[in-house]
Amino acid sequence: MKTETQQDIITRLDELLELERAALLQGELDKIPVLLEEKERLIDALNAGQPDASLSLEELQLKVERNQALLDGALQGIRKVAARMAAFRRIRRSLETYDETGRKRTIQGETERRVEKRA
Repeated sequence: MKTETQQDIITRLDELLELERAALLQGELDKIPVLLEEKERLIDALNAGQPDASLSLEELQLKVERNQALLDGALQGIRKVAARMAAFRRIRRSLETYDETGRKRTIQGETERRVEKRA
């Protein structure tokens, strides 16, 4: 088995960061955990190797920061959708509004009643 050089690891990490970016931009969040495992493995391999002063990691750092910003945005969007869906569920149960005098008033939503028939 061929031993990976630090440059090989950096090249693979760079490719992986591009795949991660594409997945985030396309909303394919199910791919992120798999990519994260590989990214962690490559970063551990890079940290375990002998430091090479000639290698520049600035470009990788910028890509990691860019992807982190995309991931943060995706998480924020998911949280907003979850909050919106929770609001819709609350509205189905009851709606809070104000009457003509400015007092808060609760209007009960439709309750679905079912009768179970058993033989």
